[in-house]
Amino acid sequence: MGDPVTGAQLGVALTEHGGTLRVWSENASVIELCVFDRADSTAVVERVLLTRGAGDVWEGASQRLVVGAPYAIRVDGPAGPRHAFDPHDYLLDPYAKGVVRMGENEWRGVVVDEAFDWGGSRKPGHSIDTSVIYEMHVKGFSQLNPAVPEELRGTYAGLAHPASIEYLTGLGVTAVELLPVHHSTSEPRLTRLGLTNYWGYNTVGFFAPHAPYATAASRQAGAGAVLNEFKGMVRLLHEAGLEVWLDVVYNHTSELGVGGPRTSFRGIDNSAYYRQLDDGTYYDVTGCGNTVDFGQAVARELVRDSVRYWANDCQVDGFRFDLAATLGRDENGAFTRDHPLLNGLVDDERLQGVKLIAEPWDVGLGGWQTGNFPSGWSEWNDRYRDRMRQFWLRDIADARANGVATTGIGGFATRLAGSSNTFSGDRGPVESINFVTAHDGFTLADLVAYDTKHNVANGEFNRDGTDNNRSFNHGAEGPTDDADIRSTRRRAMRNLLGTLLLSAGVPMLNAGDEFARTQHGNNNAYCHDNDLTWLSWERDQDAANLQAVTAELTRLRRENPAVRPVRYAVLGEHIPESSQMDWYDAAGGTMDLDDWQSPAARTLQYIASSTPEFEGFNRILLVVHGLETEVEVTLPLHEGVDGYELLWASDDESPKPHGERFAPGDVVKLGPTSMQFFVCGGRP
Repeated sequence: MGDPVTGAQLGVALTEHGGTLRVWSENASVIELCVFDRADSTAVVERVLLTRGAGDVWEGASQRLVVGAPYAIRVDGPAGPRHAFDPHDYLLDPYAKGVVRMGENEWRGVVVDEAFDWGGSRKPGHSIDTSVIYEMHVKGFSQLNPAVPEELRGTYAGLAHPASIEYLTGLGVTAVELLPVHHSTSEPRLTRLGLTNYWGYNTVGFFAPHAPYATAASRQAGAGAVLNEFKGMVRLLHEAGLEVWLDVVYNHTSELGVGGPRTSFRGIDNSAYYRQLDDGTYYDVTGCGNTVDFGQAVARELVRDSVRYWANDCQVDGFRFDLAATLGRDENGAFTRDHPLLNGLVDDERLQGVKLIAEPWDVGLGGWQTGNFPSGWSEWNDRYRDRMRQFWLRDIADARANGVATTGIGGFATRLAGSSNTFSGDRGPVESINFVTAHDGFTLADLVAYDTKHNVANGEFNRDGTDNNRSFNHGAEGPTDDADIRSTRRRAMRNLLGTLLLSAGVPMLNAGDEFARTQHGNNNAYCHDNDLTWLSWERDQDAANLQAVTAELTRLRRENPAVRPVRYAVLGEHIPESSQMDWYDAAGGTMDLDDWQSPAARTLQYIASSTPEFEGFNRILLVVHGLETEVEVTLPLHEGVDGYELLWASDDESPKPHGERFAPGDVVKLGPTSMQFFVCGGRP
């Protein structure tokens, strides 16, 4: 296979005399550019045969290929089990920066003017250790917000509205991670059920923003206005100090399995873009019908070009790669951390400073790769998620049922301290993206209110969604009027949020968890574009309290660098931007083996002392108690510490101006399943 010409600009390039289109295909025999009437996208006004050039790049020019012009290509080629050419189909240019829908399975590219006035705004450039991620859906975030004008709700402009920005900055997050905004569509199966692919993990075009997330005015004005609205959103968020990260889905496309829609890649060069067996059967490691073949240079170049475009032309700050293990599969289908795409994105001089986040698994053989990505990547840490849920929820459920918890505190402490057993020493704790919940799974409120999923509304007889939730309903399934259960659930949520935001690593909040948003037990709500998944902006006192606690915890994280080390400490060595970690039991003594492993000894004192490079010295004490009993804790005698000041306690329904001071050796009381956070006084 001929590699695409290095530096060749695929897609449309505007010239003084219209535009030039470049398309890659190794196996095509004929490619025809079709330009349509701007007033009627069904009427072809010009056809141009493209000419094959070096690297299998086909090229043709048209004076009608100007801003606003709809266009498509038709491709012919050989027959055979691995090919799917049909010269009658109008196909979408994979590099189209504007996309309009023509029918259920037909799309047009639209030429756009890419010029935009950034007004001198710059990327905030937050260091990864100071990042607090807010994973959210563009539409769902503002769709119900009465403080946002009705015509802007659920749009890019709605996210950039002052009311949205004030909320996000007040919460203390540094980056919004947007569920997919590449132009996407719903699967026919969902459409038949009256549902939709709300999350957007079914990509049509990797260079065009999803038009339905733009305002009606922008959609009416055309694809260029949609793109400008997206860029305008980025500009305003940047001006407020907020980074924009995108959840990107390169592992598969909306063309589904064999026999699915032929809308773009399949008709351009099926055998090159998709991983197949010799008989044409797709080798699917995504569970979505097809898998893009990253053993092929053209697929790797497509991803690099797309990421460069969003990072530079659209000023996006970071990317979370869905099912990223697929991107690291070689020509034989095996994952390798030395894959040229994974390392190429890190080393690309046009992507320096851009955050790269892997969802480090797919559903194929050898697909679970947490901790195995190369340096320069951060990864969603599912081991962190599972351990924290186990400690605060399932262990408590087991203790109630059996009289003893399932595990000790050792595994919890390892995750709290940055998961050094998962990430190699040269990578550091910031390459762990810590999360307790995400878009996929229970919300935080549902995690403490449901033992099992309730997904009947998804149309799959409750078969979809994971059964391994590690959740605990605390005595009642779903809503309850029992005041004790409600109180215990609220404390469990505060413990989980406190753990997340005070752990080494990079925390990610799932939108709405800060006020206990519920999906009524649905742990796979991808197909619901309604108030089940949209954020409510009505807050009762409990919701307002939890939101205030979340903001307080992000502040404590921001002001205490000891909880956010960049590097792992090494005993006896001075490692800048690491935190020296010391561990004590409830009596203030050194932890022994039984303390780490015993399910009956689930109380821990954790002192983290920073090793400053860019910030002042900081030392903190976090006390964790993981049993439903009260406990007395003797604050440790620690070299250099002459006092402890209490800043936060998870027993508190809302933040309090604590400030109580204690001396080493003093005894403090903790209530059932609770945490206390202190700053330490003294010398380094």
